[in-house]
Amino acid sequence: RRQLQMCIRDSLGALSQLHGQFNSLLQPLGLGQQRVLVLGSDVVSGSTDVMAAVQVENGITRITQVPRDTYVETTDHGVLKANALYGVMGPEAVKQEVSTLLGQPIERHLKVNLAAVNKVADALGGVEVDVPKRMVYQDRTQGLYIDLDPGLQVLKGEKLEGFLRFRHDESGDLGRMERQRLVITQVFRKLAQPATLAQLPTLLRIAGEDINTDLSPLE
Repeated sequence: RRQLQMCIRDSLGALSQLHGQFNSLLQPLGLGQQRVLVLGSDVVSGSTDVMAAVQVENGITRITQVPRDTYVETTDHGVLKANALYGVMGPEAVKQEVSTLLGQPIERHLKVNLAAVNKVADALGGVEVDVPKRMVYQDRTQGLYIDLDPGLQVLKGEKLEGFLRFRHDESGDLGRMERQRLVITQVFRKLAQPATLAQLPTLLRIAGEDINTDLSPLE
């Protein structure tokens, strides 16, 4: 019995050491603890109404969002709204400004046109969300038509885009930020699943020009 206990202890120790070596080998190849600035741009105006610093560490997704109407004192362009930073300054300057704003270093960026959300969500089989209430809104100038019933459901394509962009209630931007946080978290969870990792090259091809990033293929 004692020999069995010692054997189990030694085996667990060897597995723990192997796990540490495996993680140390993979860590430099992936994102590690880097933060990625995720920007969701509007199809018509090009403004980045979704802006969040995302960090995936030990299976936990941490998201820090920046409201689109936040005023930012920039170094070279005076005071700008957060959703106008990318269009005026470009990705590198935006990373620097948001790093200063949040007090957190941001190493990479991923800009996604909302059209890419439709395509990737379709390819992933949609995103399961709990729509809190009836959501109805339309804006013909932007080709935006939102018509969602309340309840737990899988959203994809235009319905998911509508869920992300809806802000016409008492919660305004705060409600929209919470929905964006929810969807971003769900998408990252799906992308981190082993079955999905093999699809990443296909997903990137599907998104096509609707994605702009400085992430390496491995990251």
